[in-house]
Amino acid sequence: MHTRDGAAPRRIGRRRVALGLAVLVCSGALAACGSDTSSGAVGVSLILKTLSNPYFVSMEKDAKTEAAKDNVSLTVAAGQSDGDTQSQIAAIDNAISRGDKGILITVNGNAVNTELQKARNAGIYVIALDTAPTPASVVDVTYATDNEQAGKLIGQYAAAKLNGGKAVIAMLDLFNNQVVSVDTARDHGFLEGMGIAPGSATENGQEAKSGHYTGGTGGDYTVACHQPTQGAIPGGKTAMENCLSANGDVNVVYTINEPAAEGALQALQAAGKTNVLVVTIDGSCKYLNGLVKQGTIAADAVQYPGKMASDGVQAISKLASGGAKPGLPAGQSFINTGTALATANPLPGVTSQTPGQAATACWGS
Repeated sequence: MHTRDGAAPRRIGRRRVALGLAVLVCSGALAACGSDTSSGAVGVSLILKTLSNPYFVSMEKDAKTEAAKDNVSLTVAAGQSDGDTQSQIAAIDNAISRGDKGILITVNGNAVNTELQKARNAGIYVIALDTAPTPASVVDVTYATDNEQAGKLIGQYAAAKLNGGKAVIAMLDLFNNQVVSVDTARDHGFLEGMGIAPGSATENGQEAKSGHYTGGTGGDYTVACHQPTQGAIPGGKTAMENCLSANGDVNVVYTINEPAAEGALQALQAAGKTNVLVVTIDGSCKYLNGLVKQGTIAADAVQYPGKMASDGVQAISKLASGGAKPGLPAGQSFINTGTALATANPLPGVTSQTPGQAATACWGS
């Protein structure tokens, strides 16, 4: 986990550096880098994990489009990399100082929790996007994909595709040094879809390393590895190389996202490994129209990040105009923006879309 430095002088220094970094990535829908509310516009901050990932860029794009419709002055900031909480903390503090009405955030880690509570204490309505923080009560509401369900979809597909064959599984996760709910939810969902008990509600890698999976027609399995990828191509490649060193018989690869899957495929190709089933989660235009359409990525659980952001902007705009707070569906802890399975090789009994169908609602370019 990322923690904040307990020494006050150093913390202040780091905060100033982070503030400068956050300002560098700041942009606005109706105002360049601040919430200009002189015309009655509603000030909202969109604080993203990073702007180097098209997934979050699509959030920025759709949030700006919605902000222009709703008389919202949108300020955008982001971490310098996945896991950078200090830049996000600085951006939250800036939103408090400006007197923004709302914050939309894709959290980089639990270190932002204290600042988010400060923002709520200041009367700012806080919405998490994509990933519920831990605990979820740190924010007012979360708009997200059901990441556990997304994982289940690709796990069910993998189990059905194996048709009773032995599974030697590589688990390519996001981190191994901090717990983020999207990481555990996707990992655990995949295992559940395969018919393997995760072994823990809060940690990855706690499942039995061998046994019998019950998904599809069922069969024996071995979990060869859990490796971190940071959700990036280089990380996916290194993680896959490490897994193959541990067990060269890997024939099923779960990946946290599409870039990690691409990196894994590079390592598999370099090792001369064919007929390895690679499944992932995200649903970007790039991968649906590329590796998923080609069948190189066997299955992809698609998401709609732009909808998360635009719905969040709209909710805060309505709330600022005297409307009601967003309500949670019965029995749900977040507002689900949807997911679906996409594959070029559909299987009987597994509901799926073609890559072309999925691409009609994809994100990125």
